[in-house]
Amino acid sequence: MKSFPSPWYFTKESGTRRIIARLPLRASPVPGPTRAYLPDLLLAGGELRAGAALTVRDGAVVAVGEPPPGAEQIPLRRRLLVPGLVSAHGHSFQRAIRGRTERRGAGREDFWSWRAAMYAAANRLGPDDLEAVARMAFHELARAGVTAVGEFHYLHRDPHGRPYAEPAELALRVVRAARDVGLRVVLLRAAYARAGHDLPADPLQRRFVEPSVDAYLAGLDELASELQGDPLATVGVAPHSVRACPEPWLAALAAEARRRRLPLHVHAAEQPAEVLACRAEHGLSPVALLARAGALHPGATLVHAIHLDDADVRAIGAAGATVCACPLTERNLGDGVVPADRLVAAGARLALGADSLAEIDLLGEARALELQLRLVRGERNVLDEPAGTLAARLLGAATTGGMRALGLRGGTLAPGEPADFVAVDLDDPSIAGAAPEALLPTVVFALARTAIREVHVAGEAVIAAGDAAPGRVPAARILADFRAAMGRLWGAA
Repeated sequence: MKSFPSPWYFTKESGTRRIIARLPLRASPVPGPTRAYLPDLLLAGGELRAGAALTVRDGAVVAVGEPPPGAEQIPLRRRLLVPGLVSAHGHSFQRAIRGRTERRGAGREDFWSWRAAMYAAANRLGPDDLEAVARMAFHELARAGVTAVGEFHYLHRDPHGRPYAEPAELALRVVRAARDVGLRVVLLRAAYARAGHDLPADPLQRRFVEPSVDAYLAGLDELASELQGDPLATVGVAPHSVRACPEPWLAALAAEARRRRLPLHVHAAEQPAEVLACRAEHGLSPVALLARAGALHPGATLVHAIHLDDADVRAIGAAGATVCACPLTERNLGDGVVPADRLVAAGARLALGADSLAEIDLLGEARALELQLRLVRGERNVLDEPAGTLAARLLGAATTGGMRALGLRGGTLAPGEPADFVAVDLDDPSIAGAAPEALLPTVVFALARTAIREVHVAGEAVIAAGDAAPGRVPAARILADFRAAMGRLWGAA
């Protein structure tokens, strides 16, 4: 995969206007050598295999098993290769507020007080700082074994609510940050129409709000045009929530997502107050409203989906929709616990996301999905149905579930899938000594980030020896730019 020097687009100042040239495409994979990676153990196609090679060419898996004649053989001694992890939902700019909301203020501390602090931070980020923060977030995700991200992006305008000279500037900055690190990214461009039903406009939401569905779709088209042909960056449709989008917007955007064959993501039922407000406005729960608007189907992903009644659970399952749980953020914000056991039993699919990036640990998200249910249900192995499938189910939510939610193929390292994989050190203290039959559960429930040594996206190294791979933006530069941005925001050292 060809990489480009940074910066990939130039900027120049003209008075107060910022003119940004069109972002050059990341090169498509060109015919290259066939490489056979030879780990001690390989998890591919859902099967753990000893002594099998993962053969890669032109960014894709071409074979699992014996390396073909003529392939370049790359021994990976004491390594386990697993599919790359996927964060299907996240807001990279929120990395800037990590640790800044962990104290009690004068009033009640909950999601809504956290949101006010987050909005205040969002309005302080200029394009350069946003890019530096996003790049740090993506670098940290890559070091945690993440190879693909869904970026739920709703910073569209400047802090005064005015469009930039390049309307897609902020989205392109985030995409550039992902490119610097080497991750796949689906830019889920969020639609925001209002503060809520019968609520006055919130000045802190001026960067989010757009005047019409047509204006939103024009922005989506602009972004899609910029990214056309890029094999690692695509777009999706994301009505922010039933709070932020009236029903006509939900229906129009759901129809456009289906017409364009794009993934559709929406926050739903994260907070009890959101559910009550939706019932007051529409006489329906958020899930029922989405169903009426045509936004509940196999290509739809509901983010959080915590506060559900039985009818909601049945509707999500019957639609074959995905629920993207973000357990580490949900517990940090006091949101509640996703009823994953009820959802799975009803036929829903699961994905995982790092969301606010209060912590970055996708396997931690997977184990928390089960462990939080244990606290609520008062029993163990809640999601182990049928028996013996718990670890595979949780890992599947972190891999194939996320890829499917983002409209991407892959997640199992089967032939024909993208060569997105992670090399795990079998001698890391967190998993050392695990017997073969206990290895996968040990990885899911105990793996530390120190065990993740190499990460590949489309067959190319993103992380090597636990740090940015050669040819990527060095970790030292990512850190220096991030520290400078945090200094401008908060006066940090």
